[in-house]
Amino acid sequence: MITLSGIIGSGKSSLTGILAKELGTKAFFEPVEDNPVLPLFYKGNEIAAQKRAAGDEEATNPYAYLLQTYFLNRRFKMIKEAMQDDNNILDRSIYEDELFMKMNTDLGNATQVEYRIYKSLLNNMMEELPYAAKKKSPDLMITIKVSYETMISRINKRGREYELVKNDPSLVSYYHRLLGYYDEWMKSYQISPLLVIDGDRYDFVGSPTDRIQVLEMVERKLQTLGKLSVERTTQMLARHQQLLKQ
Repeated sequence: MITLSGIIGSGKSSLTGILAKELGTKAFFEPVEDNPVLPLFYKGNEIAAQKRAAGDEEATNPYAYLLQTYFLNRRFKMIKEAMQDDNNILDRSIYEDELFMKMNTDLGNATQVEYRIYKSLLNNMMEELPYAAKKKSPDLMITIKVSYETMISRINKRGREYELVKNDPSLVSYYHRLLGYYDEWMKSYQISPLLVIDGDRYDFVGSPTDRIQVLEMVERKLQTLGKLSVERTTQMLARHQQLLKQ
């Protein structure tokens, strides 16, 4: 099993689809469009910021805890389903979930009590995961690391109103802070092998050459981990070279 991670707009879903097609496996995508809480959360951030500016230093986002428990429930369900069979790929996983709740707590959008309850729930879920599925952890975590500029460019391109900085200027500081939390998360992640892809350097969606380079990074990593045979890797690399000549 492969899991993808990365900030908003890093290209997780796109790379998940590319990898699933390349490796002949099933892709699991986290639903976003049908999320009833996400737009409320972004609006709640704006409301909390306005209240703090007006002098209410203890103002929180009333939807922060709700959003994170909503995501946690969805991700737990998705990873259990993905772990029932071999060779599946998830565009988001439960393993990076806590960083969002921690950041929202540090920002004052959630309370320390909410954070402790959330962590207790997450820990209970993680203890149950090996019993609910075939695996305790993914075989490989792939993180797509991007700059603020790349992230904003991709957010603007897909055009979700509640993610756009032009609609909510407070998102500028929120996104910058989130990038920092992802940097810390990458340094501390130890649940499985981790492969970091430079999303600024490699345009795996728009450039066939970059896409092949990224695929080869992943395939060589899987071979090193003993998850992909030398023969299969060699066949894939040869096919890539043929594609580049076309």
